[in-house]
Amino acid sequence: MSFGRLERPKGDRPMSDINVTPLVDVMLVLLVIFIIAAPLMAGRLALELPRAELSTAPQAAESFVTVALDAQGRLHWNDQPLTEEALRERLRVAAQRDPATELQLRADAAVPYGRVVQLIGMAQSAGLARIGFVADAAPPPAPAR
Repeated sequence: MSFGRLERPKGDRPMSDINVTPLVDVMLVLLVIFIIAAPLMAGRLALELPRAELSTAPQAAESFVTVALDAQGRLHWNDQPLTEEALRERLRVAAQRDPATELQLRADAAVPYGRVVQLIGMAQSAGLARIGFVADAAPPPAPAR
């Protein structure tokens, strides 16, 4: 019998490398979630037109023209009634004179949205890219009792 030390069996050496596979899996899942969720968050935009609360006074454009569309669908250029063909021609002339001219669009609340989109398309096809929507200021809130 020997009274010396007993030899221990040598086990596996400790692993000194980090396993990044679970980290990559989690990051890919998060990436997919953000890719799917980002368009859904940007697509929701609640608008109540045509009233808006103004925090500051709007800045005046260097050159602008005003096109109004009343509830009956009649067009007005700087408060002068005109036909749709005359509007196309005036928009084209305004764009040729100065492409940076801003079109200030005033549409009645009763006008269908599709008609407003037609006016925007008409202005863009004429060469005007700056379009502003004019809205009335919202009434002040009622005092709390």
